[in-house]
Amino acid sequence: MSLLRRNGAAQKAPARKKPKKRPTSPVRRTLALITPYLGEHKGMIALGLLALAGDVAFRILEPWPVKIAIDTVTVALGADVAQATGVPQDVTTTLVMWALILAAIVGGRALCNYISTIAFAKTGVRVVTRLRTRVFDHIQSLSLRYHSTSSIGDTSQRLVGDMGRLQEVAVTAGLPLVGNLLTVVVLFIVVMVLNPMLSLVVLATAGIYFLISKLATPKITKASRATRKGEGQLVGDAAEALAAIRVVQAYGLEDTVASSFAAGNAKALKANIKARKLAARLERSTDVLVGLSTAVVLGFGGLQVMRGAMTPGDMVLFLMYLKTAMKPLRDMAKYTGRIARAAASGERIADLMDEEVEITDPDPAVPMRHVQGDVVFDRISARDGHGRPLFRELDLMIPAGQRVGLLGPSGAGKSTLAGYLLRLADTDQGAVLIDGYDTRAVLKEDLRNHVSILLQESVLFATSVRENIRYGRLDATDEEVEAAARRAGAHEFIMELPDGYDSALGARGDTLSGGQRQRIAIARALVRNAPIVILDEPTTGLDPASRAMVEESLWELTRGRTTVAITHDLSMIRELDRILWLERGQIVEDGSPAQLLANPDSRVAQWATAQIQGRVQPTAPDDGPSPSAGEDTPA
Repeated sequence: MSLLRRNGAAQKAPARKKPKKRPTSPVRRTLALITPYLGEHKGMIALGLLALAGDVAFRILEPWPVKIAIDTVTVALGADVAQATGVPQDVTTTLVMWALILAAIVGGRALCNYISTIAFAKTGVRVVTRLRTRVFDHIQSLSLRYHSTSSIGDTSQRLVGDMGRLQEVAVTAGLPLVGNLLTVVVLFIVVMVLNPMLSLVVLATAGIYFLISKLATPKITKASRATRKGEGQLVGDAAEALAAIRVVQAYGLEDTVASSFAAGNAKALKANIKARKLAARLERSTDVLVGLSTAVVLGFGGLQVMRGAMTPGDMVLFLMYLKTAMKPLRDMAKYTGRIARAAASGERIADLMDEEVEITDPDPAVPMRHVQGDVVFDRISARDGHGRPLFRELDLMIPAGQRVGLLGPSGAGKSTLAGYLLRLADTDQGAVLIDGYDTRAVLKEDLRNHVSILLQESVLFATSVRENIRYGRLDATDEEVEAAARRAGAHEFIMELPDGYDSALGARGDTLSGGQRQRIAIARALVRNAPIVILDEPTTGLDPASRAMVEESLWELTRGRTTVAITHDLSMIRELDRILWLERGQIVEDGSPAQLLANPDSRVAQWATAQIQGRVQPTAPDDGPSPSAGEDTPA
């Protein structure tokens, strides 16, 4: 059938953009994540860099009071120091004055260091907080195809654990590293002026350090990447085991699960130890390098003092400068390991952010107004997750207010077809229309506000009963929430809870029975007041008494609303207006329950007979508990 779209919105699926070339270095990919947010904190970063510059200046000045004091004392003791010109005669006053100056310099350096640390810490925390929000929003925008194949534990580890390590790049190591590099450069210039010969020692030491660091960093990053991957898998295994704790305990699988967890734990431990050893090797190599440099300066400087080319204060000054210059090298060795580990975490976050958002909002979008619930599938074609044809130019029209049941073999695409109404996936060809609006021409939020969904497993949250119902429509009043609960047949048992509507539910609502959870979910759908309702095996797994109560609530929910029901409950099917049998990508049977059940040759009648005789159990199909999940998810 060829149908007119409202506003002529014959939308085509948006063409995929060619992926941009992304940096391959873990550090560069990490910096690419945080750089966009640094501009929001220019003032704080400028303050931190200014304080960092002050810290460097005070480091340069700090050895001079010591040099002058040593030269003053040396001359006062009668030593003939040719280079010690202009030494004052009042030794006591000079020593006191320079001691106070040294104390002021040390205090100023401490204050600058404190200010820069706080400034960088605030910047890093704020940047990571913004980035974490962005990553979480991105995760929520990813299609069910991604979420059905990824580990919840690993994704959570990236969002929390890896994000915490990423902060080290921006705060603990990244920004202070700028100060350390600045210190080394300035000190090299100063010692070059003071003694060009000895300055070569600083230059050689820094050069050897950077060579060692360049060789060690990729190994540390690789080991850290393996560590984070192993820890992510470990969290995923633990989350999976705890989520299925009833099955684990019922089947006595504790030892099996524990062995699997222990193996993953040992693997992550091995990678972690390797990364730590490599980082420690780099730090200790730097210590040895600094020690050798100090020995060279001490020996060579002592000879120059003996020859009269330097004063004792000059040698002490140079040694202090060398120590000051070597400290940033030590810090850089320590920070290199941290940055490598943080870069491995940043790379995992970057991989997550590189996941393509398949379902996007159009620009511009057509606003949906006065939706009644007419549904049309116009010559849709799609493939499943394995690339096999799922639908072939399927045509279907559902008038507003009609209650339709979808039946068919497992993998026929029933949940996927219903999921198109929420745009959880897009068809390869054709269009899905609601009141003439192409679902790809409207905002996802606008579309989903007009559809309610009830799944086989009621999804409740660890908050109050009232808020769980209000999630159907966030601006619903308390009176509307309670009215929806009454219509869903949930008010009585809710009032029997310790705090009534304010009673907090456990994780996934496990503190309630299956029937109670389902009736709260129905109340949530009722308060949404959407013109279209999707039912995906809403009564499966319930005992007969609970099923009867839930079905009564379902009829209240679907009264006057367009309903697409995927169900294997024969009693529920009999009450629908229309039944569709979906098979091999086409609607092969379409009629009222009475017509199809009365025809012994129909697939619906044969299925119903098998249900009655018990040859087919009323269980959920293989195509998943939620729309567009499982084996019939289109590519």
